[in-house]
Amino acid sequence: MGIVDEIKLSFRNGTYLTKLIYINIAIWVLVRLVFVGYKLSGTDGSQILGWLALPASLELFVSRPWTILTYMFLHFDFLHIVFNVLWLYWFGKIFLEYHSQQKLLSLYLIGGFFGGLAFMLAYNLIPVFQQRIFDVQLLGASASVIAIVIAIAVYVPNHLIHLVFIGPVKIKWIAFVSLVLYVINLSGDNAGGNFAHIGGALWGWIYMSQLIAGRNITGRFDRMTDTIFSWFRPRKKLKIKYNTANPDYEYNRKKGSQQEEINHVLDKIGKSGYDSLTFDEREMLFKMGRKK
Repeated sequence: MGIVDEIKLSFRNGTYLTKLIYINIAIWVLVRLVFVGYKLSGTDGSQILGWLALPASLELFVSRPWTILTYMFLHFDFLHIVFNVLWLYWFGKIFLEYHSQQKLLSLYLIGGFFGGLAFMLAYNLIPVFQQRIFDVQLLGASASVIAIVIAIAVYVPNHLIHLVFIGPVKIKWIAFVSLVLYVINLSGDNAGGNFAHIGGALWGWIYMSQLIAGRNITGRFDRMTDTIFSWFRPRKKLKIKYNTANPDYEYNRKKGSQQEEINHVLDKIGKSGYDSLTFDEREMLFKMGRKK
């Protein structure tokens, strides 16, 4: 089996977490390859990001409404996708220890939606950002990932994670430090991205708080996304066996074969006596005698 076949099999048989990771990586590879093509042809490839990233301007968003979904699977810088995929894998695995993969998928998608919404609201409502509204766009899975981080931190705050050079740390402290850094960095160059992180974190907290209270507020969305992703599941092939033999003919054939074996054993007894029979031949005579 080749590498491509193994990847296809892993994607089809993997959990939704596996599929989300593969989709993010596949889109990153595809985008980078397209950029290589543009670069070699001497043209600007940034328009590709413009059609897939989420614009801060509501005017641009109305003409590209699909970007509220595509942006959360879109990366360009290598380190950006590496960190997002690693966080998605680590915290997604913890989430799946306690909840279903359908809930993980919904949390990822709706967390990304809330992150995008927070990003656009910040640039359209806060005066200091409005002067750059047509120059800023959002891309990356960070809002979706932080929604998962916050949700599982709310559910099992004392779950231990072993960090390199630090040791065991409770997941609630990782979530808390992340939120503090997002707020502090609102004054930095990536203010829009940090607003998106906060929006995703807010949804993670709302979702898990309601789930702990016994209310799954994304139940219908869970079923809808599960139906869509089920299209990528492997379908079991139904094997049908056809019996082409005639039952009467088969019965008569077997009966005739047994009769030939009996005749052979009887002839052997007549010529050499009963003691000349093998164990199997004696066993056959015994069984035939019991049937009669």
